[in-house]
Amino acid sequence: MHIVIMGCGRVGSSLARALERRGHSVAVIDLVQDSFRRLGPEFQGKTVKGVGFDRQVLIRAGIERADGFAAVSSGDNSNILAARVVRETFGVSNVVARIYDQGRAEVYERLGIPSVATVRWAADQVLRRLLPSGSEPQWRDPSGTVRLIEVHVDSAWVGTKVTAMEAATRARIPFLMRFGTGLVPDGDTVFQDGDLIYAAVTNDQVSDVEDALGSAPVKH
Repeated sequence: MHIVIMGCGRVGSSLARALERRGHSVAVIDLVQDSFRRLGPEFQGKTVKGVGFDRQVLIRAGIERADGFAAVSSGDNSNILAARVVRETFGVSNVVARIYDQGRAEVYERLGIPSVATVRWAADQVLRRLLPSGSEPQWRDPSGTVRLIEVHVDSAWVGTKVTAMEAATRARIPFLMRFGTGLVPDGDTVFQDGDLIYAAVTNDQVSDVEDALGSAPVKH
């Protein structure tokens, strides 16, 4: 995956190094050249000086081939503007915005832009949203056999009952996040655009569940 990060503060630099350690290509954008020192001498990714919501700056960072974008600068307005430009201009759907104001974060969640409120979350939470692959479980049992993962769900599942999603994956979906609020699904709960799905799986189920929900439902 190629990930573009706007902001090279403590969160952005930590996120960039963590992504690179996992084998991903990374480009970091920041307005201040000296900020890139936080990445350290071992960082092999690309650094781009400029404003993170400028189209040409984003293009130099490789946004046209990007699999994900994280806006983690120190300004709420800059982060949300950059997130919208990346989604609406470049068509990158895997976008996360760091928001200081929790009230704002909930509003942007309703607009379909996942946000990370810095009061409650840190760089590992951004990783979980950028890399919804089960490699960073939300919870793991002491024996290491069962884990709770946040699963990326293809938009084609919108309108499907959660019970049907469980049947298709043979996994339990104990809860989901909707508009920033947890929801325990019942038999009538329907998956909506913007919902975050959490699945309880054994280690050998992870790939199957991710593959099933990460693509359109199989028609029978």
